[in-house]
Amino acid sequence: MIKKLQLLSFFLILTTIAAKAQNVDFHLNGFGFFDNREYKEFPERSRTYSGVRTTIDLGFNLDSNNHFIAGANMLHEFGGKPFFVKVDPTIYYSFNNKNWLFNIGAFSREGLLTDYPRAMLNDTLRYYRPNVEGMLTRFKNEHFTETVWIDWVSRQTATDREQFLFGFSGKYQPWLNGPLYVSHYTFMLHDAGSATPEPNDHIKDNGAIQLKLGANFSHKTFLDSLNIEAGGMMSLERIRGVDGFQKPKGFVANAYLSYWRVALYDEFYKGDGHHIEYGDAYYRFKTYNRLDFIITPFVAKGLRGQFIFSLHNSPGYSSNQEAFRLVYDIGRKNLVRFKD
Repeated sequence: MIKKLQLLSFFLILTTIAAKAQNVDFHLNGFGFFDNREYKEFPERSRTYSGVRTTIDLGFNLDSNNHFIAGANMLHEFGGKPFFVKVDPTIYYSFNNKNWLFNIGAFSREGLLTDYPRAMLNDTLRYYRPNVEGMLTRFKNEHFTETVWIDWVSRQTATDREQFLFGFSGKYQPWLNGPLYVSHYTFMLHDAGSATPEPNDHIKDNGAIQLKLGANFSHKTFLDSLNIEAGGMMSLERIRGVDGFQKPKGFVANAYLSYWRVALYDEFYKGDGHHIEYGDAYYRFKTYNRLDFIITPFVAKGLRGQFIFSLHNSPGYSSNQEAFRLVYDIGRKNLVRFKD
């Protein structure tokens, strides 16, 4: 009975919003992936991820800045049953103008947090946790971009732990047409216990920081893109009441270059080993290098398909990974426009 009332309330709210909307639009986008990982260092992670995500939603636009979006993000894993093994509701309010973006609800992380280094937020989140559940705000102008966000992972109940991620990231480019910029990425996982007290259970904090100096020489050479970054990384981990913050540190560098539909991306790490809950496990090693060979054979309006061959090098090991990813987005299409 309670669920029926909640569903009825949800539809009444949508009906009220739709009645006040200037127009209603429709959005379809998706993400297909085949990712084969041959990890000698981590046999338990040496597996193949494959499937397709499809997102469908309706946008109720009150004006050019204020929007309500409701829909679903559905995952089908190839060979899996039922057809959609996981459905994530997408429902949120969005304010968007020239400089500001503000989202609250359950909304896609794609394009908002997917620029985080893999050392901090690993790339399988795109496959299996596509939405942020919480809030995000971003300010952007010609020289400066800053994003602040919180993502609720688990709500506290008698059996479930309270867990949420929060962070901020940004980029500062002092000269509009100059190549140099400074970027930073920060996040923290707060992991508290369930509502039922357990002996020897403590609140845990786990996160990381990267600060990098970058230079973007795209279209300033014969290459289409040439981007180089280098800086420092520190992770933060503690068990409250047991120890203080552990602060492993290290040096990070990465370079990206592309010409036509071929690209190389290399990332290098040297320093202390890290334990970052949502980060790439390779950063547990004191030395690590990843080299990606990227070919983009499928390019069209709203569509991009890439083959990626990756070489992972860590002390005593050399592993490989082969992936194909297809991203498509038809954009927002107007369904109904109401006259004033």
